[in-house]
Amino acid sequence: MKIHIINGPNLNLLGKREPEVYGDRTFEAFFEALQNRYPQVALSYFQSNIEGEIINSLQQEGFSANGIVLNAGAYTHTSIGIGDAIAAIDSPVIEVHISNIYAREAYRHQSLLAGKCVGVISGLGLDSYRLAIEYFLNTMD
Repeated sequence: MKIHIINGPNLNLLGKREPEVYGDRTFEAFFEALQNRYPQVALSYFQSNIEGEIINSLQQEGFSANGIVLNAGAYTHTSIGIGDAIAAIDSPVIEVHISNIYAREAYRHQSLLAGKCVGVISGLGLDSYRLAIEYFLNTMD
């Protein structure tokens, strides 16, 4: 099984950025723990602060991955292009968020991506990624 994780803007600062919201663990350390937990899964990871690069990653992996876990960050609320890329690929996508976007500012309550995804996991910290992987493992057998 091949699962690709894509992180959007500012998620490269996990562990430093607003630890009261996002925690104090880097994504690199968390990704290593995921790889150790799921040795049977070919996990890959991409992060970019640039919308077009996220679209490129979706298009590059979206016809071969069994699933994509996407945290588009702020682009969740603004990017028609990322939503269109999700709709154009074959791989199912799960939208994830570390924080509970519905407990934050009102502009974060709308996702332009959710309707194109198989599901959304929000507010469960980094564990949101693990739960998305578990979904793919349990439904793609």
